[in-house]
Amino acid sequence: KMAPKTVHVEVFFDYSSPWTYLAFSQLEELKKRHADLDIKYTFKPILVGGIFNKVNPSVYEARKSKPVIPKLQYSNKDLSEWAEAYGIKILGPYEFDKSKRPNPFPVNSIKSLRGAAFAEEKGKFIEYSNLVFHSYWGESKDISKDEVMREIIEKLGLDFEQFQHFISSQQAKDFIRNNVDECISRGGFGSPTMFVNGDYMYFGNDRLPLMERRILIEAGKDVGNAGIGWVSNL
Repeated sequence: KMAPKTVHVEVFFDYSSPWTYLAFSQLEELKKRHADLDIKYTFKPILVGGIFNKVNPSVYEARKSKPVIPKLQYSNKDLSEWAEAYGIKILGPYEFDKSKRPNPFPVNSIKSLRGAAFAEEKGKFIEYSNLVFHSYWGESKDISKDEVMREIIEKLGLDFEQFQHFISSQQAKDFIRNNVDECISRGGFGSPTMFVNGDYMYFGNDRLPLMERRILIEAGKDVGNAGIGWVSNL
């Protein structure tokens, strides 16, 4: 029996995005669902604000302008329904009732993003990321605060002083900046941005079915079994 072809999936992400939390929560599941394949993830933390500043300022303009109420209501319903479907808790940034939003929103995620590289080095990246996402989106804890990050780091049995030292290093700063530049140069404009085998880009949680289909195609599976609907005869 031939060894399965390795399929590489790069994930550019920021903890400050609820749609990224949704997508992230499904990546390990996707791998389990296709245990016969060799799916390799590379996680690349990005400060999404850096991307908005350079290539997608419309995000800021939208925040300043008067919200489109039906769209806001729908986004809120959409986010809650995805979270329910995935079994995670997300306090929606689209809630009219501010007490139901994570506070602060948006949050400065830079410490947690630099810390992702620290957790990766210690072999705790997935657990760390789940805790960061849940602390902010599920429990409204401010991940820009040292005491919140300390709680996460200590829960993982890691050393907070070491963590502090790492995230203030030039290496950690450059790592995020280089990921931002790379994401932009490859056509990215937000989080999550995922690439399958370097060439196929997918943006957002709702593109996961297409990404999964592409992984199957790249692994050499029969495309007929890799559809996400029925092929139309039109």
